[in-house]
Amino acid sequence: MKRFHTTGSNLASAGGSLLVLGAFIALWWAASTSGWVNRAFLPSPQATLESLVQGLSGGDLVAYTWATLSRMVSGWVLASALGIALGALIGSSVRAREWIAPTLEFIRPLPASAVMPLAIALFGLSGNMVLAVVAFGAMWPVLLATLHGLAHVHPQLREVSRSLQLGHLAFVLKIGLPNALPDILAGMRLSLTVALIVSVVGEMIASQPGLGQAILLAARSFQASDLFAGIVLLGAMGFVSNVLLALAEHRLLRWQRP
Repeated sequence: MKRFHTTGSNLASAGGSLLVLGAFIALWWAASTSGWVNRAFLPSPQATLESLVQGLSGGDLVAYTWATLSRMVSGWVLASALGIALGALIGSSVRAREWIAPTLEFIRPLPASAVMPLAIALFGLSGNMVLAVVAFGAMWPVLLATLHGLAHVHPQLREVSRSLQLGHLAFVLKIGLPNALPDILAGMRLSLTVALIVSVVGEMIASQPGLGQAILLAARSFQASDLFAGIVLLGAMGFVSNVLLALAEHRLLRWQRP
C-alpha cells in the first residue's frame, strides 16, 4: 500500500510540474504574439524552437554546448576535490580550524566575478582563467558542507575510533567522510549549479567559446530567437545535470534508508 501511495504522489508531482511548465509556455506565447512585448526582445516559443533545432542540426550550438559542459564539469570536479580536501582538513582538526578558518572566512564572501581581474592577470584571457574562476566559485558549497559534516560527527563515533585506536587519517577516511557524505553530496549539487553560472559569465568576459559567448553575440546582434535558444539550452543543461546528480545521491545514500 505504501508503495502505491508513493507512486501516486510522484505522478501527481510530475503532473503538477508539467502543468506549471505548460502555463509558463502559454504565457510566453501570449506575451510574444499579442504585442505585449516587442518581438525584437521576446521571440515566440515557435521561433525559439526553430532557432534551437537549426543551431543543433547545422549550426554551432553543439560545439558551444560541449565547450560549456566540459568547462562546467572540469571546474566542478576540481572544486569538489579541493572542497572535500580542505573541508576534511579543517573539519577534523581543531588546530586547523583555529589557523585556517579566519582566512577562509575572509576569502569566502568574495564573489567569483570579483576575482576575475586577478585571474586574468595571472592566466590571461584563456580557458585556464575561466577554469580557475569556476573552481574558486564552485568550491565553497562543497567545502562548507564537508566542514559541517565532519565537525558534527556523533561523539559515540569518536569514542569508537579511539577504542579502535584509529589514527587521524583513518578516522577521516573510515568515519568522518562517510558520516559527512549526505552533506557533501548536497554541497556538490549546489556547486554544480554555481559551476554552470560561473562558466557562462567567464565565457562572456573572456570571450571563450561556449554558450555564454553565443548568448552575448546574439544579444549584441539583436537575434532574440538565438539568444533564447541559448538560454533554453542552459536551463536544460542545469536540469539534466541536477537530475543525474540526484539519482547518484539516491544510490550512494541507499544505506541510510530502512
